[in-house]
Amino acid sequence: MVSAADRRKNPVRSSVWLETRQPARSRRTDQPAGLDRDRITAASVRLLDAEGLAKFSMRRLAAELNVTAMSLYWYVDTKDDLLELALDAVYSEIAPPPGDAPWQDRLRAVAAAYRGLLVRHVWVSPLAGRFLNLGPHALLVTRTVQDVIRATGLPPEDRGGALSAVFQFVYGFGTAEGRFARRSAEAGLTQDEYVRQAVAAIQEQPRLDGFVEDSPGLTAARGGATVEETRERDFAFALDLLIAGIDAMRERAQ
Repeated sequence: MVSAADRRKNPVRSSVWLETRQPARSRRTDQPAGLDRDRITAASVRLLDAEGLAKFSMRRLAAELNVTAMSLYWYVDTKDDLLELALDAVYSEIAPPPGDAPWQDRLRAVAAAYRGLLVRHVWVSPLAGRFLNLGPHALLVTRTVQDVIRATGLPPEDRGGALSAVFQFVYGFGTAEGRFARRSAEAGLTQDEYVRQAVAAIQEQPRLDGFVEDSPGLTAARGGATVEETRERDFAFALDLLIAGIDAMRERAQ
């Protein structure tokens, strides 16, 4: 068993995917029948979606599964193991696009899938850079992204920058979108209602006039679109800008 202290001493080794757990020779009395890693992982995802990362604990998960907290340690060594397993599980939601499609369409598909993942599972964004992401689903996503970036025709030395430009944009966009959607829901409001209340509150503050004076014009230019419609338009346009930039840089390198 790997302790939390051991993981702090050697953070590079801190991955559930790099540990080899020896199978038990016999069932222990505190090992509930029907409990396995897949069931524990699925329950972790449900709990994280419902209550968030801050409230997640081994004790809370055990209660969700109707088992003792100690019984979970039969399958994982630490809470971080559970978080890493849950993180990889949701990466399965990013399906590889058709390999024969143009790279632009493939890139849009993967970017949209990653954005959707970050919005559905708000807890993913703070964990994405915390672990090594060596699980089977994460590795499949990595291979998919690498294949798409390779298909752009960019020189090898430029592919990392292109990948960063696209997926760091998607990470930031999806993270902000997911958190705003969660905050609106927690307030018992739709996203449009939340925005209207926020704008009204700002307009009541004379010192903030300059920050909202262009809002009516921008709203009119967008045809009075909802928050979600505006967001879809902004995401698609920003992604088109990045794709156009990749095309331009590829031609420059030829």
